[in-house]
Parts: sequence; structure tokens; C-alpha cells
Amino acid sequence: MTSIWPQLEPILPKVARPARYIGLEDGSVQPHHDPRKVSWLLLYPDTYEIGLPNQGLQILYEILNERDDALAERSYAPWVDLEAELRSRGLPLFSVDTHRPAGEFDLLAFNLSAELVYTNVLNCIDLAGVPVRAAARRPEHPLVLAGGHCTYNPEPLADFLDAVVLGDGEEVVAEITEVVRDWKASGRTDGSREGVLRALARVPGVYVPSLYDVAYDGPRLVAVTPRFADVPDRVEKRTIADLADWPYPRRQLVPLTEVVHDRLNVEVFRGCTRGCRFCQAGMITRPVRERPAEQVRTMVAEGLRRTGYDEVALTSLSTADFSGIEEVVRAVVDDPVNGQQTSVSLPSLRVDAFTVGIAAQLQRARRTGLTFAPEAGTWRMRQVINKLIREQDLYDAVDAAFSQGWRRMKLYFLTGLPTETDEDTLGIAELGRNCVEIGRRHTRSASVTLSVGGFVPKPFTPFQWFGQNTVPELHRKVGLLRDDLRRHRSVQLKWHDPKATLVEGLTSRGDRRLGPVIEDVWRQAGTFQEWSERFRLDLWLDALARAGLDPDWYVHRHRTEDEVLPWDHLSAGLHKDFLWQDWRDALDEVGLEDCRWTPCYDCGACTGYSIEHIVASATPPAGGSQGTGQDLAAESSTPVQLLARPPQARPAQAGAR
Repeated sequence: MTSIWPQLEPILPKVARPARYIGLEDGSVQPHHDPRKVSWLLLYPDTYEIGLPNQGLQILYEILNERDDALAERSYAPWVDLEAELRSRGLPLFSVDTHRPAGEFDLLAFNLSAELVYTNVLNCIDLAGVPVRAAARRPEHPLVLAGGHCTYNPEPLADFLDAVVLGDGEEVVAEITEVVRDWKASGRTDGSREGVLRALARVPGVYVPSLYDVAYDGPRLVAVTPRFADVPDRVEKRTIADLADWPYPRRQLVPLTEVVHDRLNVEVFRGCTRGCRFCQAGMITRPVRERPAEQVRTMVAEGLRRTGYDEVALTSLSTADFSGIEEVVRAVVDDPVNGQQTSVSLPSLRVDAFTVGIAAQLQRARRTGLTFAPEAGTWRMRQVINKLIREQDLYDAVDAAFSQGWRRMKLYFLTGLPTETDEDTLGIAELGRNCVEIGRRHTRSASVTLSVGGFVPKPFTPFQWFGQNTVPELHRKVGLLRDDLRRHRSVQLKWHDPKATLVEGLTSRGDRRLGPVIEDVWRQAGTFQEWSERFRLDLWLDALARAGLDPDWYVHRHRTEDEVLPWDHLSAGLHKDFLWQDWRDALDEVGLEDCRWTPCYDCGACTGYSIEHIVASATPPAGGSQGTGQDLAAESSTPVQLLARPPQARPAQAGAR
């Protein structure tokens, strides 16, 4: 392998933000390449400043570079100015660590966190000098893989990906490495590419699209079936049972240029059992697995000393639910590192878990804005989506924050939810105004920003059967809020472009017939569609028309219970009948409590992983379903924990699973 740096360096003064492409971050490695090692190029299909903080990519980067038989480097999507320079000079996509050509790695592995980057994936493959379509690749070409939340429906990208990983990647990358290592040792002869794909398909959690046949009846998908007996009918996701065994990243990358979320990030737990029906992340990452509090404190202290950061984010889907969160925050704030006090960010806060105690601990360090996510404007709507927080829960959290010195906060909402009425939509504005009034009890400069996104139904959620709102309808609902808030300068409104929401809906629940559409948009220079200044709906609509596909059929219609969904041959660990019943409960406005505090709902997430919840109580506290998890924990003498146990050691008490 050779570096393209001598050809790249003279180009960099001609492009914006050249520091995106030079590497050399604290924590980066320049691995020794050896033909006997399996070389991974980990790609984030967005710009460097968006992709570098991604924890999944950094974790795999470290794990692979610790192996004797593997190495890993990183790459990010080059912005359009550098892409033009590379293409005009015949230069390929490269790694930022050693600037080696991407096409000379054994595997190109993409992290897919959002659907609107799909055209960037094709662009990166092409820039690597690799055929965009998997069927055209030869043994000498890299294997193209993908992981991340979007791969729970990889069908729109099936024509372009050799393999897909479902679930946690910490363990499965080792097994993939071993398969590819053996393939390399065999000489990668003609005809061997299908052989290595067959071998990858036998790795639990790995899905190989080319090994499955797809049948349609008119517009409807009929079946996705394996072509060979040794290929699984259904691919199950991978789950790490104990986060304590994986204290990564140990050496978080510290960039030389500005990036988003430029701070130390420490994951405190993975998974969520709150059961929000719109939330794909909460469904597909079940069950909850907490990192030991002492390990969190160690990772924070060591990370701050090494990186020099003065801010740490404790990350999860609902960080305030972490056991002993106040004690962890107190320990971080009470122990200055590098001679400076540490600011603590809790990026994912549920209002019913945010207390005055947490607010008091956070306010002792440098304050930033707070973001809460009520998601819907009325209690009726929050019962539909199973976000079981009352208005008073929100107001108590807002009062706690303003009382401790905050002056501004953001509230995040969705619009276009199932059964939503105009009253529900206007409830968003009402909550915003009321929160400002609460803030003014403590400060005259209180302000609230309402951030509103159009709802996109996602695979493996109870709302996967819902017909998404149209672009005109989402525009109308945003207009209602704008008109209602016109005279309230302390309440600002921001919203996501409904046209981009349409394309996200198209790609999130689409099937393989969307592959030519994505390729068409890419060939029309439709890259970086996730950036508002680059997004073009006309490219997508024209490509759909050329493919003879109806966007309304893919996006806006309701699905039926017996319909075959494009991801039915994949598994996020959830029973489909559980999701269907939860969808029916949503339409009946029936909420379900967090399953950590109730008898098991038999969603299927804990089955087969030797993971058991030991619940605090099998019955709700006094007051019925309005009690929170905090109430139950306080009233119970039984500790709440998540244990890894052998199957024969299953506890027998009610509520365990």
C-alpha cells in the first residue's frame, strides 16, 4: 500500500476546512500494514466534523487495532470541493490515518446513522474505485459492509452492500475478521467471493443481501427467502450482554479542528425500556445494560486527563435513568481534573427523571442549554406514543432548571404523529408559553426554543404500520404553530423541512426497488442530502418517476397486519405480534409503563441472551399508572439490577424475564 499524501497535500489549500483530511488527532493510530492482517476502513458517510465524534466508529477502531490479525483506519465523506479535486486528478478516496487508497483495504465498513446519507455511501464506494453494485465486484475488490441503526432495514441499499451487521458490533467484528483472514489466506481466487459471503452469512448477526431472493406481487412484497440451505431464514441482531467488559473508547479521538459534540463522551448505558412507540433506537437496542458506576467514574477521570477536555457528556437514550446518576455527576464535579472544574452534559433527559438534585449538581459547573423531549403537545397524544409524562412533570423539570440558574432551554417535539389533531399540535405552543412563564419566576431572560420534526415511522416500532403525513399536511401544522406563536418573542420555533421528511420516510421503510432510485439521485450529483443547502426533492421525485414507483404507496399509506414488511426476515429481538398489539394500544390511547417496574410484556428482547431483569416490584405504587420508576425504586427494598446469568439460573419471581 502507498500513501496519496504527496498528491493530496498540494490540493488542500484549495478546499474548505482542509484540517478535515489530515488526521493526526490525539488518540489516532498509524497501523503497520501487513498482507497477513485484515485491513478495515471504517467510513462515516458524512463530513469529518459530523462523523469524528461517532462513538460506534471509535469503539470499533480501537477494538480492531488491538488485534494481532487486523488493523483499522478511518475515512469520512469528502465535501464536494475536495471530491471535485480528487476526480479531476484521478485520485481515490483515502484514509485519514495514513492516506492510503480506500480500494486497497479488505473491508469498507460504513456506519449508517441516518437515511439521507445513502447517496453519500454510493459516492464513497465509487471514489474508492470499487464498483457501486455488489454484483459487479471481483475477488480483488474490498467487501462493502454496513452497520448502525439504519441497517435494520438495509433493503434500499441491498444492491450496493455485500453484508450488513445487525446490533452491537464489539464481538462480531472479530468473527468477521476471522472469516476474511481465512479468505485472504486462500488466495481470493475466482469464484471465491460468493464463498466468503456464504461464510459471512453463517456469522450470527450478519446479513448478506445477495444470498436472498425477493418476490413481489404487483406493488406488494411477497417474500424474502434464502437461496441456500446454510443461509438463515431470519437474521438475529447481536447484543453485548455486559458493558463492563467493553470500556471503550479508552482513547477517544481529540480533533485538531472544530467538530460537533467536541467533548469527552462516556456511554453510561445502552438500551431503553421506556417503550416510546415512535422511537426506533429505544426498541432495537433493548434490553437495558448499565455500565458500572465506578467504571463510568474511571472512564471520565482518565478520559479528561488524557484529552484535556473540560466537558464530559454522559450518553445514553435517557441518561437521567442511570442508577445513581446524581452521585456520578457529583463525583465528576467534585473532582477537578487538570486543574479545572468539569462541566457535565446529559444529552438525553426525560423530564420525569430530571430532579432538583440533578439540576443542583449540574449548575455547579459551567452551564449550557438544556434540552427536554416531551415529544407531543397534549397528554392524550403522549398516551398514544407512550411518552407517559404529564404536563406537571415537564413544568417541575423546567422549574428545577430555571431555579438553579438556567436561562434557556430547548423542547423537542414531533408532529404528524398517529391520531394527531390540531388541538394536539397547538398544545406544543401552549407548553412552550407555560414554560417561559415558569422561567420568569426566576429570571427575566427566560426563553424556550421549540424544535419540531415531522414524524417518520421506523422499522421495528409499533408505528411501522402507520401512514406518514404528507408534505402539505406537515407544512400546515408548522404554519399553525408559527401563527400561534407570532406574538411570543420568548418562544422560538424551529422545524425540520417536511420535504426532507418525505425522503427519510421513503428510504426508512422502502424495499430493494428503491436501489435504482438512490443510484439515480447519486448520479445526478445528489450527495449530502442531509444538508439543507444540498437537499433537492426534485431529484428524488424524478428518480421515482423514472423507476415507475409511487412515493405515496411507500410513504403515506397505512400497512395491514398481514403485510410482509421489507425487514421481516431480520430480527431486532422483538416479537412482531407484540409490536402489532402495541400499535393497537396506541390507537386506543393506552399507555404501558416502563417494563423494568412491571411484569414482563413479553416483547422478546431479553430472550436468548441470558440477560434477566430483576424488577423492584410487580405492582405499581399507590396512585396507579402515574407512578414513575423513581417512585417504585424508592418504595422497594429489592435492588434494581441487570444481571448476566446462565439460562438454568432464571429467577422465578414475578416480573423477571
